[in-house]
Formats: sequence, C-alpha cells, structure tokens
Amino acid sequence: MKAKSTTSGGAAGLTLTSRLHFRRAAKGRRELAGGPTPISPEEPAAGRVPKAARLMALAIKLQGMLDRGEAKDYAELARLGHVTRARLTQVMNLTLLAPDLQEALLFLPPIAAGRDPVKEWQVRPVAAEPVWADQRRAWRRLAPA
Repeated sequence: MKAKSTTSGGAAGLTLTSRLHFRRAAKGRRELAGGPTPISPEEPAAGRVPKAARLMALAIKLQGMLDRGEAKDYAELARLGHVTRARLTQVMNLTLLAPDLQEALLFLPPIAAGRDPVKEWQVRPVAAEPVWADQRRAWRRLAPA
C-alpha cells in the first residue's frame, strides 16, 4: 500500500511516498506498519483437520507429558483437560495403535466439506486389538481408499 500526501502550504507540489502494510497485532487487531509487505507463507491446505487426527496428536502429546513426569497419571491429565477419566482413557488408547497406523491417522487428508471419513469411535476396536498385524487388517477394512 502506498500513501501519498501533498501539502498545500509553503511547499506546493511536495509529495511524500511511503510503503505501508497492515500486520496482525495482539488479540487479532490489525496495525499499520512501515516497510514493504512481508512475503506470506504458503496458504494452508483447504479444509479442516479430521477430529481423529487431532485426537491422535493429543494422545501423543499427553503420553509425552506422562513420560517426562509433567503429569502424574491419567486422572491428573483428565482434570487438566476437563474431561472424564473414561474419555481420557479412550483418547490415550490411540497410542496402542501400530506406529504406521498412528501415522496414517495423523496424516488423514483435510476435510473440505461434509463428515470425517474415519471417526475416533470407529478406531477404538482397532486399537483394542493387541496384535499389530490384526490391527492392520482391521484398519484396511476401515480406512478410506
């Protein structure tokens, strides 16, 4: 954005040109900033991240908190997350999936419109299988093509 200003006083015909742009400030406000417009990063993929992928990421993060001793047990995590211990257990059971299935959940394609192709409640029986080979067979029946 270029701003021009002409004074009508003693310096007739004087023009001031400056490069300005808006940037994000605290709490989403916009503020005027000097200099050229910064190059924006690539646009994120259109759509939203599937809920099952978000829950898988949360389970991995919470397991890391337990491993590092930042939380004592599931009950403490449930209190921190304002959820029941039963719900926290459901989410944490996603960490029982085979590593390649965890990765497949994390990288589900973004949802542009409509419903999620894989729901977390559909993955629970897969995670309940103790043998990873059985999990993979169950996943192939469940996963989108």
